[in-house]
Amino acid sequence: MNNVLNFFWKYNLPRWSILFIDLLICIFSLTLAFFLRFNFKSIPQSELDNFPIAYSIVIGVRLIAFIISKTYKGVVRYTGSSDATRIFVVVILSSLVLYGINIFTRQILLGHYIIPHSVIVIDALVTIFIMISSRLAIKAIYFESRNPDKEKINVIIYGAGESGIITKRTLDRDVAVRYKVVGFIDDDEKKKGRSLEGVFVYSTSKLTELIHENQVESVIISIQNLAPTVKNKIIDECIQHNVKVLNVPPVAKWINGELSFNQIKSINIEELLEREPIQLNTDEINHQLNNKIILITGAAGSIGSELARQCLKFKPKLLLLVDQAESPLHELDLEFKETLQSQLHEVVIADVRNKDRLTNVFKTFKPEIVFHAAAYKHVPMMEDNPSESILTNVLGTKNMADLSSNFKVEKFVMISTDKAVNPTNVMGASKRIAEIYIQCLGTISATKFITTRFGNVLGSNGSVIPRFKKQIELGGPITITHPDITRFFMTIPESCQLVLEAGCMGKGGEIFVFDMGQSVKIVDLARKMIKLSGLTENKDIKIIYTGLRPGEKLYEELLSSGENALPTHHKQILIGKVRAYQFDDINSFINELILLFNTQNNALIVSKMKDIVPEFVSNNSVFQSLD
Repeated sequence: MNNVLNFFWKYNLPRWSILFIDLLICIFSLTLAFFLRFNFKSIPQSELDNFPIAYSIVIGVRLIAFIISKTYKGVVRYTGSSDATRIFVVVILSSLVLYGINIFTRQILLGHYIIPHSVIVIDALVTIFIMISSRLAIKAIYFESRNPDKEKINVIIYGAGESGIITKRTLDRDVAVRYKVVGFIDDDEKKKGRSLEGVFVYSTSKLTELIHENQVESVIISIQNLAPTVKNKIIDECIQHNVKVLNVPPVAKWINGELSFNQIKSINIEELLEREPIQLNTDEINHQLNNKIILITGAAGSIGSELARQCLKFKPKLLLLVDQAESPLHELDLEFKETLQSQLHEVVIADVRNKDRLTNVFKTFKPEIVFHAAAYKHVPMMEDNPSESILTNVLGTKNMADLSSNFKVEKFVMISTDKAVNPTNVMGASKRIAEIYIQCLGTISATKFITTRFGNVLGSNGSVIPRFKKQIELGGPITITHPDITRFFMTIPESCQLVLEAGCMGKGGEIFVFDMGQSVKIVDLARKMIKLSGLTENKDIKIIYTGLRPGEKLYEELLSSGENALPTHHKQILIGKVRAYQFDDINSFINELILLFNTQNNALIVSKMKDIVPEFVSNNSVFQSLD
């Protein structure tokens, strides 16, 4: 049977034959219309006498209409909504023409109607129904023959709204897709038990039952803007039953307003760690950034580039993108020019360690707001290269801060890290020293110096999730330093939004601490990523533990034991109360530290860092001997 059907589908019918079939449908519809009009009883002789003229006029008008509109030129087995709409409009318009002809023959030519008006109405409805339904039936038979149920993978669509229905239609029309929708899941009780396009809607409590009864392999989440807590609950339930989870992208990302199957992607681990959208005081941020000259260091990095994108929304007078990384900065420049159509930015290749270069930048552009995101951030790298951490994280910050003060910048916002709290590594200690310096400088400067401190950022360069993804793609193993290690996570847009909010509310001297939510066990993160990839731990891929790296903590803190936090008007932003320092003392200590770079003596450099930051106690490091 399938061989016969495949032979049949191999060739398209000639266009004239489809036109001929459509005309036969019109003849049948008109005949049925007469029988319906007279209740399937005898048709009056007067009407029968008009049959030759009536059929000739109807067929003639329909033929002309079909030729003009080209309804017969579409490939029937790919009939879509646009084809159905065209048929509907063409039949209605041609029926109106028939109605006009009917009036004309009665008033001017014959003195009576050739076709009863009721027959014209019935004929139009029957013609539309048969022409569209016959095409859809052929389409359904075609797709079923190419992709029978026994070869399909059963799926459930979560969400029985418009997006869910569009998702089902997308699966139905794509011949390469071997998915069959066995049910909709929706938390709206009013929809429960209803049938949408032949598929029943079930309550959320039935998800597990449906998975088992239908051997479901995938659940597609179609609801737009689903609350993260609800999404996590669904995904956790699916993971428990080894069911793959797919996600429908936002409508804005649909191609030409239409969803294609290739856009339905697997859930990313980042989506499991999302939280409720942040509510920003956009009026205040706009007041601070609109029509201002803004300078961002580290602009080519993950945080710096997202900060730049967010700042552009508030239409600054000029956005200065400063970084030493040529290629990433070039890519960002192209993105802003081509995608965002930005004329408000200037690319500046500069190293924050080079004060002469920075001085020229400040003289030339006179920035009013500075976001300092440039830093070395990888713990093991800085543990092996302490002198470089001093040059970039300390001297680089000092250069930017001093110039901001000298050129009377309104606000200087530094991006810091939770690793600066009770640091156990060189990187964290270098960031803490930078925090201390700008905090002290703020006490003698007109510039408002503000620090923002948060944990790991999802998807940032070199972070754990991209590394796990790469390891999974390579077949493993996934390497984790310790089974109990935990980290705080925040998305890049979320962290940058909070930086803007904190920067606006800052009066100078504050260290703003972000609410990072619950810390996440890294091994649990890895296991979820394995399952979301459709793999099984210890069967398809292994997890191995390599031991803590030099300077690495088991867990991170956002405040040290000697610090307290004060609330702000934003529930996700706190102010850390930190100990005060005298500027002259700190400035002298830091200058001595920077001069130690020339010695290239790591022990001497780290020892000086510990003098400046007494709470810096090395962990799993060669520098433990200095404590």
